[in-house]
Parts: sequence; structure tokens; C-alpha cells
Amino acid sequence: MSTGGSTYQDIAESCVTSAGFDIEPANVEYRGLPLHKSITVNGKGAMGVMVSNRAMHDLLDCPVCMTSMYPPINQCPNGHTLCQSCKAQVNNICPICRQELGNIRCLALEKIAESLELPCKYNFLGCEGIFSYHSRLRHEQSCRYRSYDCPYAGAECPVTGDIMFLVKHLKDDHNVDMHDGSTFNHRYVKANPHEVENATWMLTVFNCFNHQFCLHFEAFHIGMAPVYMAFLRFMGDDHDAKKFSYSLEVGGHGRKLTWQGVPRSIRDSHITVRDSLDGLCIQRSMALFFSGGDRKELKLKVAGRIWKEQL
Repeated sequence: MSTGGSTYQDIAESCVTSAGFDIEPANVEYRGLPLHKSITVNGKGAMGVMVSNRAMHDLLDCPVCMTSMYPPINQCPNGHTLCQSCKAQVNNICPICRQELGNIRCLALEKIAESLELPCKYNFLGCEGIFSYHSRLRHEQSCRYRSYDCPYAGAECPVTGDIMFLVKHLKDDHNVDMHDGSTFNHRYVKANPHEVENATWMLTVFNCFNHQFCLHFEAFHIGMAPVYMAFLRFMGDDHDAKKFSYSLEVGGHGRKLTWQGVPRSIRDSHITVRDSLDGLCIQRSMALFFSGGDRKELKLKVAGRIWKEQL
């Protein structure tokens, strides 16, 4: 690494050990792919100082949050840089030299950033794209290899990760049942069906066709009308979700209600799927009819099947 790169590493280390601000570093980006461009300083050709693309990338890492800086890149009077969001968190004081930051921008570093080509930070998950510095950020916001939010519907879980990590997380931390197979039967029982409060359950994760699917059951209101709804979500990207179909069926007393559709990707939250009514919807009066008896207890049996479409 060039002298400039080493100096930056010393500065970053000093910041972490002595700055004293209660700011947790964000996730460090993975940089596993070889980078392509280099910059020749002072026009000296092979004898000149060659600053690698990776070294420039390191220079563009904010020493506070350790993520890439995008314009405006702030600079203190002594030349230390940090990103815009961290400037507010450190109360406009340089975390390295304690000088007031003011409104100085590091235009040279912003200009250098325009010359870089960088891998997507999700390259270790399979993304092979190489992007200019500014287009990289836009790409990463919609990259199909980006982490998924936990699909558990019983609470707003903050955990993110890849699919295999989330499957284990659902089993270990949320106690969700796991089932191998593409067909299923579930029973939903409620003692007082005349009290329908907003509630949601993830009943089971199904493992079939080398993929995972989440079965949800929700109780909510459409206006003043109480409704029950069952639907399936695909643990993966929307492109792959469209390769599958599923059916759900509920019935009793010689009648049945059937739904067939395409599972929604867990990129869409369970609230988004529920509010779009993209699933098997059962009005309470119909649910009580299927339950039979004196209608004092709700008993619904939901059967389903998942299959892969022939493309």
C-alpha cells in the first residue's frame, strides 16, 4: 500500500481508540473482488507512485462509521474527512483533532471517487457487478443479493441476513415449525370467534424444491368487517418466487373456498401482502359456517399445496 494508504489506516485506528464518541461502526463492507483501475500520480509512469483502486476505496471510508463516504464529503481545517451523517453525530467536531468542522468539503476526494470502479458489497453472496462509485450505491439499494429482513410476522424483528441464516433464526429464535414437503394441513381454533382483534401468526416454514416458503394466517378488519386470511411468502427474490404457485383451501359441510396464486417474496412485508388481500380471505360469517356446531368456537382447517411451474 502507498504511504497515503498507511497514513489513513493510522488515522482510522486513532479514531477508533481515542475519539470517545458513542457511535457504533456500521457493518464493514466486503471487498473480495479484484479492482481494476489505478491512478498515476505526477505523471511519472511506471516510476511514479501508483495508488491502487483499493487504497482509494480505503481513503473513502469514513473513519467514524467505517462505511463509504458519498458527497458531500466533509473535511476539518487539518484535512481529516468524514461523512455527512457522522458530522451531525459528532456535533460538528472533528473526532481526530477536535477542531470545529465548519462547512469545508473535500472536493479532491470527491473528484477521485468519480474515477473508481468498485464491486458490489454483496459480491461475497454472488453479485458479480462492477460499478462506478456513484452508481454502486444505487445498485446496492436494489441488488438481488442484498440481505433479507426477518420474515417473522408476530413482531417487528430487526434481524437481517441471507436465507439459510434466517431459516435457522426462525427456528431457534422464533420457534417456528419446520416442515419438509409441498402439501400441508393446518387447523386454526379460536374460543370466541366474535372477538376478532388484529393478530398474525407464522404457522410453518415449508422446505420443498430446494427453497423455503412461509405460511401466514392473519385476523384483521376490512372496515368494520372481521376477516381471516391465509397466504404464502417465498424466502427469496421476486424473480424466483414467480417460478412457483400454490393453492389454499378451507371448507366444511359440503362447501369449500379455494385460492390459487403466486407466493410473494419476503422482500414484501407481511403487512404489504395482507393489505393487498393477495391470499385466501375468509369472512367471519363464512368461517363460522365452515366451523359448524353452535358457532361458539371457530375451527378452520386450511389445506394447501405448493408446486413449481413448468417454464
